[in-house]
Amino acid sequence: MIITDNLLSSLLETRAHTEEICSPLQIEDYVVQPIVDVSPPKWHLGHTTWFFEEFILTRYNPSYKRFHEDFAFVFNSYYESIGKRVVRTNRGNLSRPTVNEVYEYRDYVTNHLQVLLESREDEELRSLVEIGIHHEKQHQELLLTDIKFILGNNPLLPKYSSTFDENPNNNSSDRYHLVPEGVYEIGYKGEDFCYDNELGVHKVFLEEYKIAHNLVTNKEYLDFINDKGYEDSLLWHAEAWDWLNTEKIKTPLYWHKINGEYHQYTLQGLQQLDLNAPVTHLSYYEAFAYAQWKGERLPTEFEWEVANKSFDWGLRWEWTESAYLPYPNYAKAPGALGEYNGKFMVNQKVLRGGSIATPKNHTRPTYRNFFHPQLRWQFNGLRLVKSK
Repeated sequence: MIITDNLLSSLLETRAHTEEICSPLQIEDYVVQPIVDVSPPKWHLGHTTWFFEEFILTRYNPSYKRFHEDFAFVFNSYYESIGKRVVRTNRGNLSRPTVNEVYEYRDYVTNHLQVLLESREDEELRSLVEIGIHHEKQHQELLLTDIKFILGNNPLLPKYSSTFDENPNNNSSDRYHLVPEGVYEIGYKGEDFCYDNELGVHKVFLEEYKIAHNLVTNKEYLDFINDKGYEDSLLWHAEAWDWLNTEKIKTPLYWHKINGEYHQYTLQGLQQLDLNAPVTHLSYYEAFAYAQWKGERLPTEFEWEVANKSFDWGLRWEWTESAYLPYPNYAKAPGALGEYNGKFMVNQKVLRGGSIATPKNHTRPTYRNFFHPQLRWQFNGLRLVKSK
């Protein structure tokens, strides 16, 4: 076999896991799009398949015939250089193609990929397959968070799974780790897969700081709410204060006050708020305001990366104080793949770590996630820093 068994196995496992995520859904769940940021599960299934078809099969198999000529228009996401696409806000209007047709599309493309990988030697092909695998893993996390938003905004608050535990114990502690002043290297230095936005190893100078061992918990965040943190304009950025009042935000997403007690909608359904779990579904605005209230601050992405070995991470994506910008000497990939990361390096904040929805083998200390500061449907939390 030309392409290693490991790469092909990873591809097939990834494709299968995406479908496992969707297995608890009813057919009616596949098309719902409550807000522009949430895509219907059916669209994720099709888009991740189109990615392999567009960037690999149509380029490396001259005899390949597209499954359906209109699917590139339906399942392209934001690749302007490839062609026209369905406007993002209209993804929920796609009652056709049917769910069954999309699953047939997935099987068709996966089978052709397997044949191709078993017959061809090409380092560029290997690299593209790796990107496709990790692209699909990104969408596996988006599938879970989008499914949660879809079901969490259903008036019946239906359960997705009886086994998906999104609130593991945080082992609360007040410990902080001291990081001395110095010059540190930032960026990915390994040989395995990483995204282009992690490349360009460079040095940064950091002042001495202390970073919390644990994430902020629901109990700690509830103290902020009870102290009227959402009503104190002095804690918020001006833009955040406008957002807060326009959207009538009073608590993290998915919190419900019932008979005087807070509950939280989870993928296991509505549950009483677990006070020891790390707080989640916060915007950057809320994370910043909480840090202000505590008299502390959020870490920069560089402070987080330098200190990551001193604490456990991976339960929540962690907001940082860093704008999403290119590293020194960053260069976009040529062609359409250059649209993957570089075009988004404006008006967004970096998050580090990973969450309980992040697939295995998909994150690392140098991974740079990024979202607009008002977004909170992902499993986002925060870790505090004290300056000296």
